[in-house]
Amino acid sequence: MEDTEELRRIMKEVVDFFDVLVQMRYHSRKTFKVSFINGKVKSIDSGTLAGLGVRVWVDGIWGFSSTTDLSKDGMFNTVKSALNAAKLGKGLKEERVRELRNSPVTGDLFVEENRPLDSVPIEEKIELVKKLDSQPRKMSDKVVSTNAMYMEMIDEKIIVTSYGTDVYYRDPKSDLRLSVVVSNGNEMEFGYSSFGATGGWKELFRRYSSDEMIEEAVKIAIDKLGAKYAEGGDHTVVLHPSLVGVLAHEAIGHTVEADFVLSGSIVKGKLGEKVASDLITLVDDPNPNIEKGAAGILLVDDEGNETTKVTIIGNGILKSYLHDSETSALFNVENTGNARAFTYSDEPIIRMRNTYIMPGESDPEEIISSTKSGYYLKGLGGGGQADANAEFMFGVLEAWKIENGKLVHPVREVTISGQAFDVLSSVDMVGNDFMFTLGAGYCGKFQPAKVDAGGPHLRCRVKIGGRK
Repeated sequence: MEDTEELRRIMKEVVDFFDVLVQMRYHSRKTFKVSFINGKVKSIDSGTLAGLGVRVWVDGIWGFSSTTDLSKDGMFNTVKSALNAAKLGKGLKEERVRELRNSPVTGDLFVEENRPLDSVPIEEKIELVKKLDSQPRKMSDKVVSTNAMYMEMIDEKIIVTSYGTDVYYRDPKSDLRLSVVVSNGNEMEFGYSSFGATGGWKELFRRYSSDEMIEEAVKIAIDKLGAKYAEGGDHTVVLHPSLVGVLAHEAIGHTVEADFVLSGSIVKGKLGEKVASDLITLVDDPNPNIEKGAAGILLVDDEGNETTKVTIIGNGILKSYLHDSETSALFNVENTGNARAFTYSDEPIIRMRNTYIMPGESDPEEIISSTKSGYYLKGLGGGGQADANAEFMFGVLEAWKIENGKLVHPVREVTISGQAFDVLSSVDMVGNDFMFTLGAGYCGKFQPAKVDAGGPHLRCRVKIGGRK
């Protein structure tokens, strides 16, 4: 910590020397990854990266530069390089603001860590992944392939700015993944289970044990062997929180990021309009109380600003976009603290944190039992896509036919598609449960970002791709 304090002191001295707006961000990352495939070690990797990212604001233009030279001279030269970049950009930007909206943070920030990741022996992590890879083959002779992986990132950041930010931030994140392939001799099917967290070892296993993770992946795969196909067309569906999270993040969340709004996403100019059922409230939350340990926790953004909880949709009404210091000035609103950068050499851009739909009042079992005919859909399988018009298509990992309020048989090779706001407008029941479900994933908007998403069970209408 002494070295950190000295680095922090030098950064502040350099920032204070310049008479322009400067953001200086030191970022150190320690990583560890272990993976097994079919009983054999695929990789055991560890690494460290560290460096400094600097942004300078001149006449409405950002200049950015980064370095691994952490000496005082290195810092001065990097600020000068960013300053020159900003000057070169003069006249290239049509819409500019003269003053940014910042809410600087000071002090030391730590997330809750029950058994910190760097206190867990490497041998224990390796044995865990070895177990995830080997145990499925012991459970069933139908399992023909397994792939298991554990990965962690322990980030330390120091952010110092000319507008008052002076903060140290420790941010540990980890995730665990297991995929299995099964065969009955005629066909093959796939099962998958994963979870991720911000915090320590206990936060990672806050909901599921490794045994439950194994059982889930194997069961999903075996249930699909010999399963029927869904009937294509528009159907009533009950979505598990895992697909609610995908819908919230991929199909809705990206459309409300203010840089995408400025580029013409479907929600441009629609603040205050009804875009979903009255039952839908959707938020983006930097540090959720609804469930601890979410993978997208962000206690300070990468511009050094305070992160705030944003109600994107409130009881069906579009309430807010997601902002950084520049777009909040352009829209004349408060900064929401959504500027994020993956490494020191990345420039901060607007990103989600933990995006979710709030619970409602219906028991999940009641939602299913009151559904006369439809499908129960769970998990993202086979990837998917969404666009700026909120049009989406997702593969579904696990699906069951609902008849007269009961899950009667599994179905396979299901895809769902539609327009996300139309889907949310069709919601007529929202569960009183809740789960974050995308903790093992990364958002890929220009650069990776660790995020989470989720919600309760809900019932709605979607288009299902299947076989007539």
